[in-house]
Amino acid sequence: MEHKVLGACPVCKGKLRIKVLQCTNCDTEIKGNFTAGKFANLTESQLEFVEVFLKSRGNIKEVERELGISYPTVRNKLDEIIKALGYSVDTSPEDSLGERRKEILAMLEKGEINSQEAIKMLKNL
Repeated sequence: MEHKVLGACPVCKGKLRIKVLQCTNCDTEIKGNFTAGKFANLTESQLEFVEVFLKSRGNIKEVERELGISYPTVRNKLDEIIKALGYSVDTSPEDSLGERRKEILAMLEKGEINSQEAIKMLKNL
């Protein structure tokens, strides 16, 4: 039975190293100190998102449709993945304000809030 490579220790969450690689064809073993790569740090949910994102060639609307999530949620998931891969996410105050506006409009579009609530929320930004 094969298992997926873990990126973090299930006990302490520390990074794991791969010590032995084995050929599935001839059983040759290579011993050393290997890493699984940055993508091993992603959760199953994050990997699924990356797969959908790549399959849709980065088309955010397509990702929204396939996963049934809003634009702000897509952006948040992308930011989480970028951070998990070890990169920084530059979020200026203007970006945060714009994201909040988009969240409010997405809530309005889905019927989660009415137009009066949306106007009040936008005025309070």
